[in-house]
Amino acid sequence: QVQLQESGPGLVKPSQTLSLTCTVSGGSIANNAWTWIRQSPGKGLEWIGVISHDGSVYYNPSLESRASISRDTSKNQFFLQLSALTPEETAVYYCARWAESGEYDFWGQGTQVAVSS
Repeated sequence: QVQLQESGPGLVKPSQTLSLTCTVSGGSIANNAWTWIRQSPGKGLEWIGVISHDGSVYYNPSLESRASISRDTSKNQFFLQLSALTPEETAVYYCARWAESGEYDFWGQGTQVAVSS
């Protein structure tokens, strides 16, 4: 069974950079594609970006200038950095696996991030 676990700070000040880690067990990140998704209060899910099995990265065009996704295959972890945060980006941040079937089949439990001074 594939399991994902997000970790990172729960509070970030405006204009600072958020750094999150997703630790994967039960499956290798060298297989499949791995995504970051967020949900702000009262809003739907927003796709941030994906890192594919070969390390290629694709971003939501609206976030591309501020987002960076990377990975460490030796630790089976992938990472999100999102710079210049605003309070409107307070959200639950999720990591998830994008399966070949075309669905997000495994999700982390999510980590709450508040952007506030």
